[in-house]
Amino acid sequence: MKNNYKKNVSIICLSPNFGGMEIDAIKLANKLSSYSKIILVAKENGFIAQKFDNNCLNNQNISLETVKFKSSLSFNIIKIARDIVMRNNIKNVIFFGASELKSLYFSFLGLDINLIVRHGTTKSTPKKDWFHKLIYSKVNYHVSISKHIHKNLDYIIPFGKNSKSILIYPSVKNININKKEKNDKLTLLHTGRIANGKGQIDAIKACSILVENNIDFIFYVVGGFEKDYEKEFLDFYNNLNYKDKIILAGFSNEIEKYLEKSHIFIFPSYGEGFGNSFIEAISSGLDCISYSNTSFLEFREIGLDFGIVKDKNIEILKETLLKISKKEVVFDIEKNKKIINDSFSEDKEIRKYLRILK
Repeated sequence: MKNNYKKNVSIICLSPNFGGMEIDAIKLANKLSSYSKIILVAKENGFIAQKFDNNCLNNQNISLETVKFKSSLSFNIIKIARDIVMRNNIKNVIFFGASELKSLYFSFLGLDINLIVRHGTTKSTPKKDWFHKLIYSKVNYHVSISKHIHKNLDYIIPFGKNSKSILIYPSVKNININKKEKNDKLTLLHTGRIANGKGQIDAIKACSILVENNIDFIFYVVGGFEKDYEKEFLDFYNNLNYKDKIILAGFSNEIEKYLEKSHIFIFPSYGEGFGNSFIEAISSGLDCISYSNTSFLEFREIGLDFGIVKDKNIEILKETLLKISKKEVVFDIEKNKKIINDSFSEDKEIRKYLRILK
């Protein structure tokens, strides 16, 4: 693929948050940097800008540009994004997000841009009014990261006359886990930002069945708090009679060390665009549990072996956790690793992006 060098690419993600989308934007910049000059555009002082040096500093083919703005429809976004594109001779733009597209539409007016919008979340409200038809009219490709998002786009997004829709799974690297590092005590893990609907509270509630059955355990909850959710979560956490078993580890760049010491990945999210952390846990050989919704149904369809329970049913979640803890249920770890290697390979992801880049 080294001969597939492409014209300059700008990856734009203006979210200030720390989550899967922001991390995926950084990862894609690194993956495509062997095939093009990459200009990563982020919000000033946001997560991507703060983590750029840690993730991209030694990559000479990636540079960072930042934008200061207060609202998604912003003169600053319009002006600075246009300046970045023209100054760097950008021909390809991959946009991670949704709301700032209204500004980017005006940024790119009159420019020859191959505009790719990468969709990573399920949306509920159709955006087919005249204004959204206008701002989506110049999109060349809509990239979905899972089949359920791919279907969701047909219902939600107004396609321009030249717009195409394509499914590109994010790649997941196999993490080589040192089994000698496993804790003797049953160890549970949840990774991802602590936010409403991400499953931390349901997972912690499910652990009550381990307490009732005198099964000693420790549960690492790895992730930072989403704004405005910290108080609600801590009010719940501080009233637990087994809070000493729940370790709030905070945000970490070293997820591997938690995967190494853990046995069970419990992730009862109310819905995921893809579920990067879940697939990483399966590829690491952990016994995994999820609710039956969104991408988790898709993962079962392609053959991954894990515990999947009725959506938002904590009682069944408890029962499943207990069975797995007692080794009454055993998953085919080697089969899982093979499926992940085949379905979520970096080579496959890069090839698909190269086909749609100029």
